[in-house]
Parts: sequence; C-alpha cells; structure tokens
Amino acid sequence: MNIERWLRLIAGVVVTASVALGMLVNHRWFYLTAFAGLNLLQSGFTNWCPMVWVLQKLGAKPAGYRP
Repeated sequence: MNIERWLRLIAGVVVTASVALGMLVNHRWFYLTAFAGLNLLQSGFTNWCPMVWVLQKLGAKPAGYRP
C-alpha cells in the first residue's frame, strides 16, 4: 500500500475509534477527533502531514513509485 492509502486508513481509524470512545467511555476522547480533524485541515492547506514522515520512516512508498 502507498503512503496516501495508509494515511487515509489511519485517519479513518483514529476518527472512528475516538468517536466511539467519546460516546462509550468519556467525552474527552472527542478532543482526539478534533485534533485529527484539525491536522487534516492544516495538511490540506500546507500539503504537509507529520504522519507522512512517520510512514516514510517505516518504509511506505508514495503513489506511483516503481522500483
């Protein structure tokens, strides 16, 4: 899988899990949802996301990469 797909997958898991935890455990988990949303918003404007750097360090390749 490429970095873009990993990024969308991780963001979806974080948002879904934090909403479920916010509803079932404690409302403070919604802060994680807000953080994920703000991070997605800023990455849309700046074209930079810290998770991309982490995924690159883990060996994920960008879309269209051909060895």
